[in-house]
Amino acid sequence: MAKVFMSGIRKEFGSTVALSDFTLEIESGELVCLLGPSGCGKTTALRILAGFEKADAGSVTVGGEDITYVPTPKRNFGMVFQEYSLFPNMTGRENVEFALKLRKAGSAERKDTIDRLLEVTGLTPHADKFPHQMSGGQRQRVALARALASNPRVLLLDEPLSALDAKVRDSLREEIRRVQREIGVTTLFVTHDQHEALAIADRVGVMSHGRLEQIDPPRALYEQPDSAFVAGFVGTVNRIPAQVDGDRWRVLNRSVSASQTVDGATLAAIRPEQIAVDVDAAGDDTVREVVFLGPLTRLTVDHGGSTLIADVLTSEFGGATMGDRVRVRLRDDVDAIVLIEG
Repeated sequence: MAKVFMSGIRKEFGSTVALSDFTLEIESGELVCLLGPSGCGKTTALRILAGFEKADAGSVTVGGEDITYVPTPKRNFGMVFQEYSLFPNMTGRENVEFALKLRKAGSAERKDTIDRLLEVTGLTPHADKFPHQMSGGQRQRVALARALASNPRVLLLDEPLSALDAKVRDSLREEIRRVQREIGVTTLFVTHDQHEALAIADRVGVMSHGRLEQIDPPRALYEQPDSAFVAGFVGTVNRIPAQVDGDRWRVLNRSVSASQTVDGATLAAIRPEQIAVDVDAAGDDTVREVVFLGPLTRLTVDHGGSTLIADVLTSEFGGATMGDRVRVRLRDDVDAIVLIEG
């Protein structure tokens, strides 16, 4: 295991600034996700850490060693990408063994390592299949086992699940997390999928326009966003005007405290699950859409000319339909809000 520190990284492609003063620290054994829209710089950051791209400024250290100018093959990193990149003429076992042969491991060590990794990744029953005989999830498991075979200092995963269907993606995401914890390898995981990032990471770094907007554990990121961008990118958020009410704030006719604010903030970041919807023929609000989501029902409500999204427990749902008059309010258990810039 090794600690990663990327400091003051800048990278330009022509007139485009891909990374600007980018700094990232990953603790030994930690799994950090970089999350953001296409073009935000997350893959560029991973490629600089891997050595595929050279930074125009800044440094990269791993385990206290400056590797800024160390060639990729000498960094001893494991890598898994969206494309499986398996040798089609080799079985799963042989693909994993290839990484061990590259570092000239003895036959006994190769067998022990391969057997252990095949078991850890659930591949033992499929070890002698060729890639074309495997499912997408099985092929990506082989790629993961091969990446771990060389006992890497750092594991890099760039959108490794995006080519898989939803059910397989969820299953393999859990598998990657379990394997990473079991082996304890320091890991950087890049994705554009917020649900994936929140489910798998110890910490999530949200990126925008080449900068790291915020990095925190998933729950803190969701509940205490530092900016309107983070609030909107991580989950669904309602931006609701907030008025000063003494040393408190008034939102949806409730006086609440602010758990977090920024200078000049005039909007409250309210999550859909923080809003209650009461069916009320005399209400001032109107239901525009009702979507059944299993345990939750999502309501789109016209509130004073603006649109609010509310997620209510289906078991507690009052049965409102499109066009019904309702009254929206903060749930009774919401006693503090997050303020963001207007």
